[in-house]
Amino acid sequence: MQTKRTIFPNKLLPYVLLAPQLAVTLIFFIWPAAQAVKSSFEREDPFGFRTTFIWFENYTRLFSEPGYVNSLGKTAIFAVSVTLLSMSLSLLLAVAVNRVLKTNRVYTTLLVWPYAVAPVVVGILWWFMFNPTIGIGPYMLRGLGIDWNHRIDGTQAMILVVMAASWKQISYNFLFFVAGLQSVPQSLTEAAAIDGAGPFKRFWTIVFPLLSPTTFFLLIVNINYAMFDTFGLIDATTNGGPNQATNILVYKVYADGFLGLNIGSSAAQSVVLMLIVIVLTAIQFRYVERRVQY
Repeated sequence: MQTKRTIFPNKLLPYVLLAPQLAVTLIFFIWPAAQAVKSSFEREDPFGFRTTFIWFENYTRLFSEPGYVNSLGKTAIFAVSVTLLSMSLSLLLAVAVNRVLKTNRVYTTLLVWPYAVAPVVVGILWWFMFNPTIGIGPYMLRGLGIDWNHRIDGTQAMILVVMAASWKQISYNFLFFVAGLQSVPQSLTEAAAIDGAGPFKRFWTIVFPLLSPTTFFLLIVNINYAMFDTFGLIDATTNGGPNQATNILVYKVYADGFLGLNIGSSAAQSVVLMLIVIVLTAIQFRYVERRVQY
C-alpha cells in the first residue's frame, strides 16, 4: 500500500500553512528559551536596573548550593514515585478492563475523566480531601491511629503530592495500556493456556514483553510529566513545603525567580531543566527509531 503524495500548486502555500505554528513555536518556545540561556550568564538586580555578565558563575553556585542539591533529590524521589505508582495502577486497571468484553467502553470513559482535570484543580481537590482540619482523609486515618498533618510533616506532604500527581496521570497511561493490550494476538495467549500456563504466567511471559514499547514510551512521558507538568499541583497543594520537602526543580525555578527575584539563578535552573528534557526526548526518539527499523 502506497501513501498518496500531496502536491501543492503553489510553492509558497506550504510555508503559509506552516507559518502560524512556526510563529507560535518561535514566540512561546524558542525566544523564551534563548532569553533564559542569556540570563543564565548574567547577574541582574531585582529591579532590572543593572546587568553584569558573569559567565558560568550562576551554574557553579547552583550546584554548590545545598538547597538545589536537596531539590534535585526531592525531584528524583517524586518523579520515580509518580512514574511507578501511576504506571502500575494504570496497567492493573487496563488489564481488568481488557478482560471485560461488553462494558469496557463504559469503564474506559469513566477512567479517562480525571485526565481532563487541570493540575491546579487536582491540587486543590487533594488539598481539601487531606486538609488536617476539614479533610475526610485525615479523619479516616485518625480512625486507624495515624495522625495526618502534611503541613508540618515533610514525608506526608511528599506522599500527598505523589498520590495527587499519580491520580492525574493514571488516565493517560490507561489509554495507552488498553490500546497495547488490545493489539496483543489472542492466539498467543490461547496457545499458552492450552499448554497449561496460568493467567499470571501468560501475562508476564507473553503479554508484558509485547507491551515493552508502550511501557518504555510511557516511562519517558511520565518522568517528563512528574518533573515539568506538576508545578500547578505543587503550588496549590503544598507550596513546596514544609521545609522544602516538596520543592521540586520546576517549583524552585519559580520560587527563586519570581518570589526571590534571583533571575540569574532561576534562568540557570531552567536551562538545566531544558537540557534534561532534551536528553529524555533524545532517548525516546532513538528507541522509537530503532523499533521502526526492526
